[in-house]
Amino acid sequence: MIQIYHNPRCGKSRNCLAFVEQTNQKYEIIPYLTETPTFEELQSLVEKLNLQPLQLIRTKEKIWTENYKSKTLTDKEIIQAMVDNPILMERPIVIKDGKAIIGRDLDLVASFLE
Repeated sequence: MIQIYHNPRCGKSRNCLAFVEQTNQKYEIIPYLTETPTFEELQSLVEKLNLQPLQLIRTKEKIWTENYKSKTLTDKEIIQAMVDNPILMERPIVIKDGKAIIGRDLDLVASFLE
């Protein structure tokens, strides 16, 4: 089953969800802003994405620029920042078969879901 870390207020996230709906594959929406992932879940997600935690951060978010940008943080501290402030996470994130992508590009989502 496909899982989507989704923010309904984000246009890219809404577009991705609409695209996934059209594939007629089973999916689950993870409303990460209201059901905040645990540290372990985010750590696993970073591994599935094959990214460094900082690559999952929306570095232009006000929370990031005001509280974290000027600090030197470890990977664990960056993951904890996302647990404390899930709005910092890039979105949408699409998971399938133990792998994940950031689904902002629908062409990339299409090839990922094939």
